[in-house]
Amino acid sequence: MTDTKALTTHPWFFCGIGGSGMLPLALILKGLGAQVEGSDRSRDQGRTPEKFAWLEELGFTLFPQDGSGMRSSAQTLVASAAVEDTVPEVVRSGELGCARMSRAELLATLFNAAPAGIAIGGTSGKSTVTGMTGWILTEAGRDPTIMNGAVMKNFATPDAPFASARVGQGDVFLSEVDESDGSIALYRPKVAVLGNVSLDHKSLEELRQLFGDFLAHAETAAINLDDAETAALAPRARKLVTFGIASPEAQIVAGEIAEAATGLAATITDRRDGSAHALKLKVPGRHNLYNALAAIAAANACGVGVADAVTALGSFEGLARRFDIVGTSPSGVTVIDDFGHNPDKVSATLATLKAHEGRVIAFFQPHGYGPLRQMGAELAEVLAARLGPEDITILCDPVYFGGTVDRSQGSERIVRLIREAGGKAEHVPARSDCADRIVEMARPGDRIVVMGARDDTLTTFARGILNRLP
Repeated sequence: MTDTKALTTHPWFFCGIGGSGMLPLALILKGLGAQVEGSDRSRDQGRTPEKFAWLEELGFTLFPQDGSGMRSSAQTLVASAAVEDTVPEVVRSGELGCARMSRAELLATLFNAAPAGIAIGGTSGKSTVTGMTGWILTEAGRDPTIMNGAVMKNFATPDAPFASARVGQGDVFLSEVDESDGSIALYRPKVAVLGNVSLDHKSLEELRQLFGDFLAHAETAAINLDDAETAALAPRARKLVTFGIASPEAQIVAGEIAEAATGLAATITDRRDGSAHALKLKVPGRHNLYNALAAIAAANACGVGVADAVTALGSFEGLARRFDIVGTSPSGVTVIDDFGHNPDKVSATLATLKAHEGRVIAFFQPHGYGPLRQMGAELAEVLAARLGPEDITILCDPVYFGGTVDRSQGSERIVRLIREAGGKAEHVPARSDCADRIVEMARPGDRIVVMGARDDTLTTFARGILNRLP
């Protein structure tokens, strides 16, 4: 176990401090008393200035991403694995002989130092399960520290609009953990949660090994028995709390499910004692019921009663950009902001939309040329299969913030694949032109969903569309 005091005795510099994985980590480290500075390409380019203004108000000193922030060999540079060696901070830190940590290494160090670490793993739903579990533990008086990749609406206030982290005084450190870069192997959780295992960044063989080891390292594992891949890993766990909807073996189960356009109700039964509890969620979709079950099981493994967990979830407000209803226009067009960016997440979002009446206009902004090349065919398949003949997908060009990436295959390929699979799609290169096209085609009763990752300006884009609708 590492003493967190050792982490607060020297200065830190975050390269890309505004990123969804970096910002909450910087907040937690500063909350522990460390001196934290940083830089961000987005700040230099004038994107989301309100986020960086807020960080400065909190006492973070920010620098241009030109290396000027690296001034002493005592500083530790935190940079994600994706940061190129040519970035000025990386070059300057090398010249100074500064220590360097990846985001994942720092998070794992903080996590492993906590008396009670709860790690949320799985291919999809991690941020929501983390938010739900964090809210249950907060309502139960456990005062947890929470590290999330998304803004948790329950903790967001005018003073803390980007609440993707919470610094608590309790013994629990709750965090989502990532398998995509293999860093899940660094964690030693008291409670490991596994919701689902499916193809995303690695082969299934690699994922089975990573997630199996993850469960084996924990004192208790909370797992979804309805997911075949996850259930197959159950023997790797030392002690289990299980959940599901269909599984006859699951301990915590959901039944009497009633789905609505903006929420969901179900009865949660704890088969260990036969007790039944009425759950009401303010977030829609069957996938969110699984997320709720995962959170109930996680909190239960940490000593919170099932009844208390179910009650707390009744006031869970959701996460920013996770099926986030921006509003409905006077003519009855609803705009939804969503983080959907891989086939699994997009599929869950579209399934939730298609469970109810009304045409869907799906706007998708790919978060890079590399990811689009890697999972473009599966994404096109989902968009063609999940949407009906009336619905339409609109893609702009992938996000490109500079660098040497191969840009030969873009959104036009995805549009072609969607059409070949029988779906309707259009490629409109500029995002602003996409907004014009969407406003022009929208009619009463439509649902417009704005999907994409790693770009905070998508929320502003979604609000802009809503404001232009009659």
